[in-house]
Amino acid sequence: MQTDLAIIGAGPAGLSAAISATAAGLKVVVLDEQPVPGGQIYRNIETLAATRPAHLQWLGPDYAAGLPLLRHFHECAATYLPMAQVWQVGHDGRVYYRRNVANEGAVGIVHARKVLIATGAMERPLPVPGWTLPGVMSCGAAQTLLKASGLAPDGRFVLAGSGPLLLLLAAQLIRAGRPPAAILETSYDFWGALPHLPGMLGLPGYLLKGLGLLREIRAAALPFYRGVTRLEIKGRERAREIEFEVDGRSFIEAVDLVFLHQGVVPNGNLALSTDIRHHWDDLQKCFRPELDAAGRSSSDMVRVAGDAGGIVGAVGAAAMGEVAGLAAAADLGSIDAAEFESRAAAARQLLTRHRAARPFLDRLYRPRQQWVAPTDPDTVICRCEEIRAGDVRHLVAAQNCPGPNQMKSFMRCGMGPCQGRLCGLTAVELIAETRGQTPAEIGYYRIRAPIKPVTLGDMAALDVPSRHDAVNP
Repeated sequence: MQTDLAIIGAGPAGLSAAISATAAGLKVVVLDEQPVPGGQIYRNIETLAATRPAHLQWLGPDYAAGLPLLRHFHECAATYLPMAQVWQVGHDGRVYYRRNVANEGAVGIVHARKVLIATGAMERPLPVPGWTLPGVMSCGAAQTLLKASGLAPDGRFVLAGSGPLLLLLAAQLIRAGRPPAAILETSYDFWGALPHLPGMLGLPGYLLKGLGLLREIRAAALPFYRGVTRLEIKGRERAREIEFEVDGRSFIEAVDLVFLHQGVVPNGNLALSTDIRHHWDDLQKCFRPELDAAGRSSSDMVRVAGDAGGIVGAVGAAAMGEVAGLAAAADLGSIDAAEFESRAAAARQLLTRHRAARPFLDRLYRPRQQWVAPTDPDTVICRCEEIRAGDVRHLVAAQNCPGPNQMKSFMRCGMGPCQGRLCGLTAVELIAETRGQTPAEIGYYRIRAPIKPVTLGDMAALDVPSRHDAVNP
């Protein structure tokens, strides 16, 4: 299949890019892992709106705001490939994928003139003692259950960690009639964020939404512990208690479930695999690709939009996708530079305002060092291979290990099924702290295809064409 623009991901950025690029005359293919478009933020929204409209009240107006975007996407001329796992993006614009359709895998290649990666964000893990016990999940998983199936947790549960999603999920569960037993906030720095407040004032709705969530939580009279300095989940067969410390005082809560969250970071393995340049964002404490204002990367073939290029939020991601789609059309000659400037002006202004607001939020909820580089040596950091924080610190100190890629020669950290998605940033922080260097100096894993699981049979089934041939999926 040949196309002008291949977009990977059908969240706010990918959908907006498809809408703007097709309107500008490009042939567009959108590949997405999910069965329906919307990404994580608008997951299953059309189904919920049609079958469980009351649940839209639980999830709030920001979720419902995705309906017009989905409608416009369905009206545009893009080709949509759901259930398509992209496992490689070639330097020549070939996008290799596997579709899980009707219990049978169908592999194929999209040959694109430009590729836009819009894979969104993922949750930053909060590795604490006991976080691998059954009964411990992420806040994102709880929200996915709300969106995908209308399911809310049962029993006594606690939300722990930091970031806007922690408060949003608490409010959504209150509306669903399933309030948490307590909220434990691990990172919050209002005075550090205060100098960045002027940028946030450009989007007063953000502040009002945050204050509104806090009002809902206070009205529900939930125990809210801010400034948690120690956190441990206990239990033999599953989570039964969560022990934590605030201002030198220890507390214990009985639990059936624990939901952890420590903000979000770019879901970057696919972008990293293309070898485009990345840099360390010290405010967001993650690596992100180096991009220009239109999402162009260091590769002429690859561009990135939305949270995959640095966290900007759903509305900012949609604006970034719109600009990136128009920029692709301009680069491919479908529109001229003047038309690009005219069409992209409003989205660029909106994106500028959202980017200006991010430093306040990023500083307000910036994870403390103790949470990104666990001090307890027995804390598991690599769930796939059961590597502990003490293992990494010992290796670095004893063998003078310089980075995460060299670490693979000594242990399997980052080599399991998740391919370093969960342990990557934690491993980098541990190595950097032990060596007395910065994460920017340490660097990240070298990510290589296949990015997602693919069988040898799938690869053998590909009739790999010459550079100018087409392949039907």
